Amino acid sequence: MRMNRSTPYLGIIAMLAAVFFIAMLSDAPPTPQKSSVGTTTPIVVVSEPEVVSPSKPEATTTSPVAKPPAVSHIEKTVAPKVPEVVPAHPVTAPVTPPAPTEEMFDASALALRDALVNIICYAPQGSGLHSISGSGVFIDSKGIILTNAHIAQSFLLSDHGVFCVVRSGSPARDKYEAALIHISSPWIRANAATLTQDAPTGNGEYDFALLAVTKSVTSAPLPSQFPFVPLAQTPPLSGAPVTIASYGAQFLEASQVRSALFPTIVFGSIKKVFTFATNTVDVFSLGGSAAAQEGSSGGGISDTTGTLIGTITTSTVTGPTDTRTLSAITASYIRAEYANETGKALDLLLAAPTVTSISGFVPQIATLEALLVAHLP
Repeated sequence: MRMNRSTPYLGIIAMLAAVFFIAMLSDAPPTPQKSSVGTTTPIVVVSEPEVVSPSKPEATTTSPVAKPPAVSHIEKTVAPKVPEVVPAHPVTAPVTPPAPTEEMFDASALALRDALVNIICYAPQGSGLHSISGSGVFIDSKGIILTNAHIAQSFLLSDHGVFCVVRSGSPARDKYEAALIHISSPWIRANAATLTQDAPTGNGEYDFALLAVTKSVTSAPLPSQFPFVPLAQTPPLSGAPVTIASYGAQFLEASQVRSALFPTIVFGSIKKVFTFATNTVDVFSLGGSAAAQEGSSGGGISDTTGTLIGTITTSTVTGPTDTRTLSAITASYIRAEYANETGKALDLLLAAPTVTSISGFVPQIATLEALLVAHLP
């Protein structure tokens, strides 16, 4: 069914980028070689921003696609609240995909787990900003990470004392520094105030960004190739089985987030699909699971062929996790929106040397940073 963009979708839904505040961080950012969060720094879980999505009536694959429901961003560990999310209209797909084998599920889960990362950004004490933590996925062997714009926007504030580190492993440990190679400018313009809002909201539209690893923060050199899950070309079907991976952290204490944050890997299926336009499949929702919690924003959804079909953006965050709803924007939407924003195919960016991609994005940083800074206290 179609929903009006101004109508909340069954209450408050939170964008899955676990939003956690670190009450007091030292003014100086932590050094890359040390643990990502100081052992004396308390972390406070904050409620996720409400999401509201546009609505359209359910339809077959040839009919208009419904708008996704509104959901709030979920970030945990140390993340600012995410803007309210407005869900797109749901769409039903009549085609039932063939049942996958156990081997296919196992291979998909293993690949997605290896490509999963945790992103933590520390804000200096007294800055009015919140430290944040979310998830991301390597989508290229050169070390390119797909995550949410509401997580990656912190990378625009390095000149204001914000320091970000990429972690991986089980439990997550500091591994890399990274730089922006793309962040959706329409998202920044529409959500520039969310870094300091207590209850931002959104619907996942434009909520994506790309990072490139720049250096190791340990004694180990950068790998010659990073484990990755390739980004799908086509939209997923309703009912398709999926693997979900994230660094959910809603139920952890501050000390556990710092030293015992483990990946959450679950299996599920696509319940409904939605659109931000008319017939395109831009958003899909999943049933409740352990992944429907703060900290999961930017996490990945893969199909049984081992391709990344979406990135987690929103979810409801109250009640038992099995009663919640998790939502993601599709890989096909990300590809189309990137091309719309830049005039180029995303594959061209993925094929370029990362040093070229990083330097190519630098001219945009000052303008986007200014939009954020204008809303700082």
